[in-house]
Amino acid sequence: QVQLVESGGGSVQAGGSLRLSCAASGYYYNRVCMAWFRQAPGKEREGVASILMTGGRTIYADSVKGRFTISQDNAKNTVYLQMNSLKSEDAGMYYCGTGAPSFVCGLGLRPYTYWGQGTQVTVSS
Repeated sequence: QVQLVESGGGSVQAGGSLRLSCAASGYYYNRVCMAWFRQAPGKEREGVASILMTGGRTIYADSVKGRFTISQDNAKNTVYLQMNSLKSEDAGMYYCGTGAPSFVCGLGLRPYTYWGQGTQVTVSS
């Protein structure tokens, strides 16, 4: 079993920054791939960034490239999402996901089997 706990969400003005954290616990080989997803009201959950914990390969959605950075701290079993230059369209509930096999570690929703409870990001213009 794997547990994920997100934190770091909040309210920020457009152009501001936030750093989200996802603390993971449980069987390591179930969480070698970790990712951030987001969901705005009335929209489907979409992949934002993923990271392969073995090797650090990262993938980003086009909409966040150059603004968001996903990183890992293996000693703390934590993955971070640094979000800079936030826009109103970045607002939503942000979820940490894991459980996808390493060979499909990316931004597709289906391979992920474990989810955190989410952390809300609000961006005001």
